[in-house]
Amino acid sequence: MQVLISGASIAGPVVAYWLARSGWDVTVVERAATLRKAGGHAVDLFRPAMEISERMGVSTRVQARATGTTVLAVHRPWAPEPARIDYRKLIGVVSDRHVEIMRDDLSEIYYDASRDDAEYIFGDQITSIAAGGNVTFEHSRDRQFDVIVGADGLHSGVRRLVFGDDVPETFLGGYLAVVSVPKSLAREGEMSGYFEPRRVAMVYTADHLDDARAVFLFRPELPLDYDHRDGARQRAQLRSAFAGMGAEVDRWLNEVEVTPAFYFDAITQLEMSTWSRGRVTLVGDAGYCPGPAVGGSTSLAVYGAYVLANELVCARGDHAAAFAAYEHRMEQPVLNSRALARVNAKTLVPGSQWGVRALIGVARAVSVLPPKLTRAVARLNDKGIRLYDSMLVPDYSSTHW
Repeated sequence: MQVLISGASIAGPVVAYWLARSGWDVTVVERAATLRKAGGHAVDLFRPAMEISERMGVSTRVQARATGTTVLAVHRPWAPEPARIDYRKLIGVVSDRHVEIMRDDLSEIYYDASRDDAEYIFGDQITSIAAGGNVTFEHSRDRQFDVIVGADGLHSGVRRLVFGDDVPETFLGGYLAVVSVPKSLAREGEMSGYFEPRRVAMVYTADHLDDARAVFLFRPELPLDYDHRDGARQRAQLRSAFAGMGAEVDRWLNEVEVTPAFYFDAITQLEMSTWSRGRVTLVGDAGYCPGPAVGGSTSLAVYGAYVLANELVCARGDHAAAFAAYEHRMEQPVLNSRALARVNAKTLVPGSQWGVRALIGVARAVSVLPPKLTRAVARLNDKGIRLYDSMLVPDYSSTHW
């Protein structure tokens, strides 16, 4: 069976790994000229994604590339000194098995796991997909495939080609920006954050990084006049949104015009009812992004990629049956992730001074209370903060390989 995967970031290499190891002829096409090293931000791998990584034999590499953040220093407008919160205990409430890792590092690890068994084509992209599986490319020759997988992110080109531009989505009211800044602006092992109503700014680094990453989350009163391709306007909008937050945040913002890596996007949730059409299906953010930074989209993408690949193998190449099984198995995790993201979009960036105080108060309580107590309380809500740890990874070993 011949499969084409568009996107070499997270979900694409995971799908490639599982299909290639079962004998499929896998090609991955990536628009970027090389494996992306765009700066990016830290992503969370919760229990299901770590279990899948372990089955892929890469969990040791993943853990070795963890950011190593242990302390969250929270600066508040009403207090002269920051509150210091045990970051490991805070994350422990969410997941019993969690790794925070830079997105670029994770992409490289999954790529390395699959590159010997799959063909990777960089610097090219799909330009058309025919119903019978014929695919044209911007640079490469036309080719025929049995299955085409769109793993090319929130602004998916495959999704646009197959489903058009009229895709149901919901703006969750916020924006996310990530800026590469000098490492001297952060402390290793510590994430420093400034919290005010409707805006949060943080900076962190990791031992193996040559820089630090400043992360900005904000919810303006009205949606921005925003274009995800207009970097100059995005930089101006970011500076405007965080003006007057403080001297340290100003230093981070001063790097916006000279940074080697800048990311800015609306926190948008896709709400497609199906991710498949004909021989084409979507995986990860391309099909069901719950919202960047608020819905655990990376763990959901790894989980979905694993399920999709294994359902294709189980169906022995019957793409219609495989896609139906894939969507059935993913329906509830996706719906739950959307619900969690809608709550997190407001909770993580409170709209009032009271909300900021409440958020920080809960974090400080978690930091000082016994971990067994806080985890026991959290486990009572398996569709809330413990959502991802409640997702069981299917075992396909008895049906193939």
